[in-house]
Amino acid sequence: MKNSVRYLLYCLLLLPCAGAYAQADTTGNRTIMDSLKRQAAARDTVYASVEDSIVANYKPLHSPRKAAFYSAVLPGLGQIYNRQYWKVPVVYAALGVSTGVFVWNMDKYREFRDAYRTRIANRDNPDYVDPHKLYSDQDLRYLRDAYRQYVDYSVLVFVAAYALNIVDATVFAHLRQFDISNDLSLRISPRLLNNRQLGVGLTLTLNPRGSRQGGFSF
Repeated sequence: MKNSVRYLLYCLLLLPCAGAYAQADTTGNRTIMDSLKRQAAARDTVYASVEDSIVANYKPLHSPRKAAFYSAVLPGLGQIYNRQYWKVPVVYAALGVSTGVFVWNMDKYREFRDAYRTRIANRDNPDYVDPHKLYSDQDLRYLRDAYRQYVDYSVLVFVAAYALNIVDATVFAHLRQFDISNDLSLRISPRLLNNRQLGVGLTLTLNPRGSRQGGFSF
């Protein structure tokens, strides 16, 4: 009987401790869950901010293929795509001059070719008046052949000017992707040589962003 009473008293004394332990365990679990939720929310915020910043700072790349295609379709359009508007008059001047030279040479070639043919065809015609009396048959043949070569040369010049228009647009579209700044810097500062002697260091910065540096010490 006494043992039963003692056991009952022990149980009654341990009940508050068990309740307090359970309450503490529940509170600790709630604290852990709240901290995990805050960390997850923070991660979501960071990811969202990074994604927003990436989308906001995104710039479309300058395409050399588009520049070449535009210049091939319409000369000067690739330079406009590269925002080099001052080159458009240069392109059309080169193409216009080569076209004008081609037309001039073609007219002269046809003139002397027809003159030689007409003279040969009317050699026995007493009523024929030769408009090129100052030129002999050999001179007419020479001028005909010379202007025929000039026609070929003018065609080559036109094709070269057209090709240079495409090449120029493509090359400068590629160069827009690179930093071609001429900013150079030279810095002289003290430096420890082999961690023992004090010397003078000379640093030459070739990249304005400072990612590549070269230098020597003495």
